[in-house]
Amino acid sequence: MIAESPTAEVTNNAGQNRFELRLNGDLVGILGYYDLDTRGARRPSSATPVVSFMHTVIVEDFGHRGLAAVMVRRALDAARGYGWKIRPVCTYLQRFVADNPEYRDLIVPV
Repeated sequence: MIAESPTAEVTNNAGQNRFELRLNGDLVGILGYYDLDTRGARRPSSATPVVSFMHTVIVEDFGHRGLAAVMVRRALDAARGYGWKIRPVCTYLQRFVADNPEYRDLIVPV
């Protein structure tokens, strides 16, 4: 029997204010964010949304496999699609963007 290749899926769970990384369907990582609009604040319709990416967490058993980078990359790609600007509170995200300049256009200072 040939084992299937693992599939990594990253989705935005807006109800929980986090991106979720699932490996073969199992939740193995989260990237929590804080969007001021979800807390009842109002911004002008012409304003670009600024979302704080707060923390990146990978389940310990799945650490050191590059999964955090997969999740962060896909979350940043989704943020670009949503028209968000990102405030990188998470130190892992700060290092990722420093190493991946193609995402620097999304970043606003903390």
